Amino acid sequence: MILAARLALRWLIAGEWRAHPARLALTAVAIAIGVGLGFAVHLVNGSALSSFEGALRTVNGSADLRVTATSPLGFDEAFYAKVANAPGVADASPVVVLRATIAKTRVTLLGLDVLRAAQVTPSLVGMTPVGIDRRTDAAFDGQALFLSSAAMLALRTSPGSMLTVTANGRTVPLVVAGALPGIAEDEMIGVIDIATAQWRFGRLGRLDRIDVKQQDDVPAAALTAILPRDASIGTATSDATRSDALSRAYRVNLDMLALVALLTGGFLVFSAQSLSVARRLRAFALIRTLGLPKSGIIAAVALEGLMIGVIGAALGLILGYALAYGALTRFGGDFGAGYFADGSVRMRFAPLAAIGFFMLGLLAAVAGSVLPARIAARAAPAAALRNTGDVIDPRTPVPWRAAAILIVFGGGAALLPPIGRLPLFGYASMALILSGGIAGMPWFARTLLAPLARRPGRGIATDLAVRHLHGAPGQAATALCGIVASTALMIAMAVMVTSFRGAVDDWLGQILSDDLYLRVDGGTGFDPAAQATLRATPGVASVAFSRQIPLTIKPDRPPVTLIARPVAKGVDPSLKLLDTTDDFPAGTTPVWISEPAARLYGWTVGTPVMLPLAGRYAVAGIWRDYARQQGAIVIRDTDYARVTGDLTRTEAAITLASGADPNRVARALITRTPRALANLVSIARPATLRRYALELFDRSFAVTYLLEGVAILVGLAGVAATMSAQTIARTREFGMLRHIGVSKHQIVAMLASEGALLGLVGGVAGIALGGVMAQVLVHVINPQSFNWTMATRVPWTIVASVAIALVAAAAGTATLAGRRAIAADAVRMVREDW
Repeated sequence: MILAARLALRWLIAGEWRAHPARLALTAVAIAIGVGLGFAVHLVNGSALSSFEGALRTVNGSADLRVTATSPLGFDEAFYAKVANAPGVADASPVVVLRATIAKTRVTLLGLDVLRAAQVTPSLVGMTPVGIDRRTDAAFDGQALFLSSAAMLALRTSPGSMLTVTANGRTVPLVVAGALPGIAEDEMIGVIDIATAQWRFGRLGRLDRIDVKQQDDVPAAALTAILPRDASIGTATSDATRSDALSRAYRVNLDMLALVALLTGGFLVFSAQSLSVARRLRAFALIRTLGLPKSGIIAAVALEGLMIGVIGAALGLILGYALAYGALTRFGGDFGAGYFADGSVRMRFAPLAAIGFFMLGLLAAVAGSVLPARIAARAAPAAALRNTGDVIDPRTPVPWRAAAILIVFGGGAALLPPIGRLPLFGYASMALILSGGIAGMPWFARTLLAPLARRPGRGIATDLAVRHLHGAPGQAATALCGIVASTALMIAMAVMVTSFRGAVDDWLGQILSDDLYLRVDGGTGFDPAAQATLRATPGVASVAFSRQIPLTIKPDRPPVTLIARPVAKGVDPSLKLLDTTDDFPAGTTPVWISEPAARLYGWTVGTPVMLPLAGRYAVAGIWRDYARQQGAIVIRDTDYARVTGDLTRTEAAITLASGADPNRVARALITRTPRALANLVSIARPATLRRYALELFDRSFAVTYLLEGVAILVGLAGVAATMSAQTIARTREFGMLRHIGVSKHQIVAMLASEGALLGLVGGVAGIALGGVMAQVLVHVINPQSFNWTMATRVPWTIVASVAIALVAAAAGTATLAGRRAIAADAVRMVREDW
């Protein structure tokens, strides 16, 4: 008997797959989309981070540790002798690091003492083409340049060629003397003698780095004790931590959003499998009477889910690899966000990640199948053979406490602090709120439809539709499960992106208040004489010069941006201040920190801060900044010049005289720039900068826009599949209605009304749930991830469009499926009734 039951069950599963291939394909596609997006994001992020860390290792060489300047200004070369003679130091190699341009190609140019580098970082030492048969003093030639293979290929050059190299505002002719065989093939590196770097490129007396080879088992405490304020100690570990922190929040957020998409796919599987189980409830009951235990029913439906998961997860891995390749080709390793803009990224397959996402796909599919199977297995066979209606009695209250508990716990999780600077509880909050909303759909559907159910008389078709949905909230909830999940995800992301983009747009409008903006890209900047020349340009009313340099506060964190610029007394309109004070310790220099810097380092107004610059500093204000996630510090240009001695400026905000032609003034400014900087200067108007910034924002959120589009498509496809499956499953009900006098036209109208009501209920629930999840994204996850705050903005056009699309899709699908379901004769429609 049990063998016969198992054979019947196998036939039943195979028959389901043959009868409804589209439904099974849709659920597999939903899993594939979730797995594919998650795997693609992970591959791109992993490849980018691996390439970036490889580039750091290449530039840094194989030193045990490095003494690194905290800013591009470097530190005094006299410190080298102290490092070389410090206890525990076996050898030390001084390094000058320059950002160079050769024929419009960017190259990292290193100035080395070859004798010391050969002992500490031999991979950075160049070789002549023929090796020992050639003269061995080429490395000390003042014109000798050694290039990596990637640089030679990009420049289309070879040993013996003359190249013009521009760095630090100086242009110097150099001769390619050989290659750098120890450099990775993708890295754009050049090496010259350190004397040439200091003398020919204006870095006399300054070093950017000292590579250190330690004695065995000797700690670096002696070096720490003698460090000047403008230097810090870096190791391979701190480099890895810093590079990881550079884009960590961005990467984790994309991973989490992709996993939420996978969770949405799981809900769609649950919806489809619930409908499938409900349609086969009597068949399962019959097999139960043949001797198959409850566990057999659960195992059979779980097996269906497993097969869906295997197909979906396998397709998802293929899709994810293709998406990752396309993203790396089109957007780069950071999806256009600008974290790894200067480096090339090579695709790297991650087998462990592939296995992990494959298992997550299986888990989502199996979990979405087991839950409805357990409900079906608990049904008494005798009752199930007579009834295929809703499992919730329409006369009893619908349970809501479990849903409320999940939502309350989700709200509580949103209040918890981040873990390791990651909003893990924020994402747990979103998952709990989404699960609670789905669990509460029966109660919500009945509550929303109760006023309509109490007021009949709208027509036979509409009354039947309202009575059916109100009396069978379990079926309504099953139909709405995938719809609500995908709608909530889409609305949450749309609100978050709209809020962020609107805040950035407003902020740009506030700070871009001048007429022209001038910038030097890659040079030393304008010296005082050049600044005076630009100020005297006809048509220029005033010029505010500034300089931005990276400043390392902690070796294991990305540097903040130090901005030296004029700051007006009192309230400066160009700084969007969130908090300010005039009460800070006497004898300190005021600085104004950005909101991300305040959150990252725990700084508050009025408190002293330690900066790797000479002098004492205190926070005079906190300002809003959406451009620099790692933080920024504004210091008055006069104070900056006093503590650093640096009088050059790289940027200028220009106010034009009344009636001046911006284009003519821009051309005049270009002609007045020093010859060495002529090819490095760019001038833009505020509208251009604003448009560029918003384009960069849109590229950064390209993956989020993709997730929104996928959520919309999955939601609409879920509506179509759900309504079609429910309608076809109710063929006998339609036959009964035909027997009591309801016409085909009225049945189709009833189904259209049901579809419209389901779409409306699902839209309202999904939009409301998405609105709550959006608050977690905007006010919890965003500040904890990116360290800036903003107000909520609702994209009402998108919200209305989604609601209309859901109602139209549900009503249209139900109508089409209903016409097919009632095409048969009324007697044939009920002949299978028990």
